[in-house]
Amino acid sequence: MNTTIQLSLIIAFVLFPTIIRGSQVIYVQPEQIHLSLGVKSNQIVVTWTTFNSTIRSTVCYGIESMDQVAHGSQNEFIDDGTERRKLFIHRVYLNDLNANTTYKYHVGSTQGWSEIFTFHTFPMGHEWSPRFVVYGDLGNVNGRTLSRLQDEIQSGNHDLVLHLGDFAYDLHDDNGRMGDQFMRQIEPIAAYVPYQVLPGNHDNAYNFSHYNNRFTMHSEGDNVTNNHFWSYNIGPVHLIAFSTEFLYYTKYGKQQIRNQFDWLEHDLIEANRPENRAIRPWIVTAGHRAIYTQRYVNTVVKNGNEFGPGFEELFFKYGVDLELWGHEHIYERIWPIYNGTVFNGTNDNAYYNPRAPVHVTTGSAGCILLPPKILQRRPEFSAFASNDYTFTQMHVINGTHIQLQQVSDNQNGQIIDQIYLIKDNHGTYEFK
Repeated sequence: MNTTIQLSLIIAFVLFPTIIRGSQVIYVQPEQIHLSLGVKSNQIVVTWTTFNSTIRSTVCYGIESMDQVAHGSQNEFIDDGTERRKLFIHRVYLNDLNANTTYKYHVGSTQGWSEIFTFHTFPMGHEWSPRFVVYGDLGNVNGRTLSRLQDEIQSGNHDLVLHLGDFAYDLHDDNGRMGDQFMRQIEPIAAYVPYQVLPGNHDNAYNFSHYNNRFTMHSEGDNVTNNHFWSYNIGPVHLIAFSTEFLYYTKYGKQQIRNQFDWLEHDLIEANRPENRAIRPWIVTAGHRAIYTQRYVNTVVKNGNEFGPGFEELFFKYGVDLELWGHEHIYERIWPIYNGTVFNGTNDNAYYNPRAPVHVTTGSAGCILLPPKILQRRPEFSAFASNDYTFTQMHVINGTHIQLQQVSDNQNGQIIDQIYLIKDNHGTYEFK
């Protein structure tokens, strides 16, 4: 090869570097980061999304510096829409965390890291006062309470978020892009405190596939992920989340109706053992479709249908104190009630030693479906109702007092309703 040809080749390599064959845009930067409670109380699960597979799924975390490293798994999730888009869902479990401690962390791999977030672990045991934020039915469009929720959580005043079903409106829309954007929107909330969830009717597409893949719920002590029904001990509360949707979407099967009901009864029996109820006296349930509303009584959720039993009798039998619901895009507080009859407390305060469970519907966080009008003539069981865009703050003060406050976005964060649920004794109700 003559000198001129050699020189030409050298110049070509310098001016026109080699291009990696088949190169295209890659999406390995972590996003949609959110936390959830782990198998044990000293464990946190970190879940996030990329759109290409990464070398590893890693969380670097620590107290003063991020000097601890945990690796996890990634699962390919293919949306069932027309484009068959692929997402890679990453999960990493952070084990043996110190109680009542602030950690900082970031997630990703050597291909790209997230920004740094923080979370604070729960105190040890049952003698502390957890603060919950509770709402349902929050969407990408018209998510009116979202910025206020982001600010509330980052203020550090809350320990956990409980989302009562119906996400994004809907997670699967636009081949899953709606779900992606919604998960980005809640990241300023969910990357800082556990974001605990349960399913709603708007989450049912493709057998709840987006809901099942995007979240990571565990019952305390159970290694198996179950996003449909789970329970956890948090301070003096035994919290139970369950699905009202099994009774409606039987095209996906019917056995899960019985599986859930049997699990619920077993869980309630355990929660009512004297040694358990003594240290965690409050039993709080969370489901999507409310039983008692201003416009109707949901007899399917109340009593069941041809496919399986409902929940009112079960929750009454085992002394559930408080039932939280979404679905209706309003806030509605119900007097203590069983089987359509109001059973108020033992003095002028209806919520002082009430003789039946208390129901609260908080499904007005904001979505594309606008809130309905509040009826001027509501059923006698309806104590208060508002169609403001709101969310609930639940402060479990101790074993006898729960404070419930409803925060209105329409009224610039004002509390539009407040009660104290007070019970000197917990257990099964003494009448039929």
